[in-house]
Amino acid sequence: MPEIFSGLDTLAATSLALAILFVLAYEFINGFHDTANAVATVIYTKAMPANVAVIASGCFNFLGVMLGGLGVAYAIIHLLPVELLLNVNSSHGLIMVFSLLTAAIVWNLGTWYLGIPASSSHTLIGSILGVGIMHAILTGNHWLHGINTKKAIDILLSLLISPALGMILAGVLLIALKRYFSQSHMHLTPEERKDIDGKKHPPFWTRVTLIVSAMGLSFAHGSNDGQKGIGLVMLVLVGLAPGNFVLDRTSSIYDIERTRDAAIHIRDFYTQNADKINPSIQLGAAIQELPAQFECKAEVTLAAIDKLNTMLGNIRSYNDLSTEQRITARRILLCVDDTSKKIAKLPVWTSHEKHTLNQFRKDLTATTEYAPQWVIVAVALALGLGTMVGWRRIVHTVGEKIGNKGMTYSQGNAAQITAAAAIGIASWTGMPVSTTHILSSAVAGTMVANKSGLQASTIKNIVIAWVLTLPVTIAMSGGLFWIASKIFV
Repeated sequence: MPEIFSGLDTLAATSLALAILFVLAYEFINGFHDTANAVATVIYTKAMPANVAVIASGCFNFLGVMLGGLGVAYAIIHLLPVELLLNVNSSHGLIMVFSLLTAAIVWNLGTWYLGIPASSSHTLIGSILGVGIMHAILTGNHWLHGINTKKAIDILLSLLISPALGMILAGVLLIALKRYFSQSHMHLTPEERKDIDGKKHPPFWTRVTLIVSAMGLSFAHGSNDGQKGIGLVMLVLVGLAPGNFVLDRTSSIYDIERTRDAAIHIRDFYTQNADKINPSIQLGAAIQELPAQFECKAEVTLAAIDKLNTMLGNIRSYNDLSTEQRITARRILLCVDDTSKKIAKLPVWTSHEKHTLNQFRKDLTATTEYAPQWVIVAVALALGLGTMVGWRRIVHTVGEKIGNKGMTYSQGNAAQITAAAAIGIASWTGMPVSTTHILSSAVAGTMVANKSGLQASTIKNIVIAWVLTLPVTIAMSGGLFWIASKIFV
């Protein structure tokens, strides 16, 4: 961790420390904003005391971040186009980070204060899109050049589809529980059970399932949302301390050789399949001289690979390269990967060829798509600690204000199991989703399946927040970026 500030002047070091604090503040707020959803049902159904539930949820969020991998982290980063990622270590990069984090924090705090289950994922994605779009406009490009359109569409589709699936699947699961366990006390609310036999707690096995599914949901939330914080920290580190973080300086000789070999294999793949690639994408000549500040275009791909092969051919560690060489190597790796993604999408490949190219891409980016252990621990702590405060507002909304009747034990189970499974699968596939929207939709689905009806005012607030989050955060972060660019650049 001491290497964070190595080689930085006082202003740069202060900016870096402040930016990291902003990211951790965002994750802390995310903890008590989103994770309240993970414990809402287990608290409301009296399966666990509130203080025990939030502490346990915080611990499982921590574990989710630590064990969740980095797929979602870099899916978030790659919402920005490769051209902006290549130039993030500029004044625009610093302004970009503070603009998107400020917009995300303000919107999250506002919706939490009003007790509205809004999505931190939507908030962050909207903030990233806002600065990307405004950067494109300020540099004289079409606004769509400011975002990775394909990645944005994929993520927005997952955010759109996952709540609908959560609502349907939770409703179906509740109907199955009512059919096969029709006489069980699991279908009572805590108040109804108290009237019958003086107990508020769920039946034993129902209580166990509620607790297990709540902790599973907390773990899944940590593995998905925690990765977003990791991605933001890495964006900050690459932008403000590029000499130390553009490449994983702890990489072994094997890791560096694997990266170099992947680039060579990609070049050979292109050469062998030139007749399939050239009609759609012109890769240029292998002997072309690569300029120092080359544009990330397909035409320079072969020359870039040759340069990378030369740079990495005789080193044992990335520390053997100068800061400028490390920045150039990262630039080449990002550009080669960007071209590879475009080529992999051509409709000319067999499934085996596409798998081969994607495997080469995975090896190629192994030393750029990384996170130091201290980053993962810091984000895990921020998210876990945030879980333990501020949860009451959202718990009250989820437990009592979505349906016209209180939530039964079986409804809590159906909603939690569905949400935990959906978010866990999304994290495994590297796709960011909204814990808030999946769980809220799952609860709504159980209310409909239970014929409890829905409270129109709450549903309206949730839908309004869902609709407004993206445009408001895009406008807010884009506006902040524009103002700061006029003042500081």
